[in-house]
This record gives sequence, structure tokens and C-alpha cells, in this order.
Amino acid sequence: MNLLGNLIWLIFGGFAAALGYFVMGFVFCITIIGIPFGIQCFKIGIFTLMPFGKKVVTTSSSGGCLSLLFNLIWIVTGCLYTACVHLVFAILLFITVIGIPFGRQHLKLVELTLMPFGKDIVTA
Repeated sequence: MNLLGNLIWLIFGGFAAALGYFVMGFVFCITIIGIPFGIQCFKIGIFTLMPFGKKVVTTSSSGGCLSLLFNLIWIVTGCLYTACVHLVFAILLFITVIGIPFGRQHLKLVELTLMPFGKDIVTA
């Protein structure tokens, strides 16, 4: 069932969203300061390709103050907009019964795109 959900997800916008995260990851990695943010974009992009069967967990070694600082910088530099877009898509998909599983994936992406530092993706 996860394979079918991931295939439908890729066809109806998952690939385009992941491509956007990958492009921004490359843009961030151009500078040395942006490399940690680029790595998070790649992590979110890989998760966006195949979200079914995976979940986002908080790591035990969350990074402390540095993780908090990077998450604050991440929020200020535009991720709040991306999280809101995922939230709007989740609400729209929850209107139909067929869209509920896809709306749940967007809610997982909201959690990850809002504060990616200190989070890890594991198989559910």
C-alpha cells in the first residue's frame, strides 16, 4: 500500500516538490555558511519523494542551542511560507475521503519543514 501511495504522490506533485527542495539545497550549498541548510533541504527533498511508510521523529541528540539557532534562522529565511503551503494543501486534501492519506503526508511535511534541525526520518 505504501508503494501505491508513493507512486500516486509522485505523479500528482511529489516529484515537483522534491525537485524544488533539491534545487534550493544546491543553492544553499554554494556558500559554506549555507551547507547545513542545504543538507536539510536534501533531507526534506528525499522525504518528499517517498513520504508513505516513513515518519519524522525528534532525535535524542538534538544539537541543543545550535539546533535552536539554526531552526530560528530557517524560519526567518522563508520556511514559514513553505510550511503554510503544505498546511493549506493538507486542509484542501482533508475535504475529500480519498485525499485524507495525502493530507496526512502534508502534515508530516509541515512538521519537518517548520523545524528540520534535530529531526530524523525513520521507517514507520
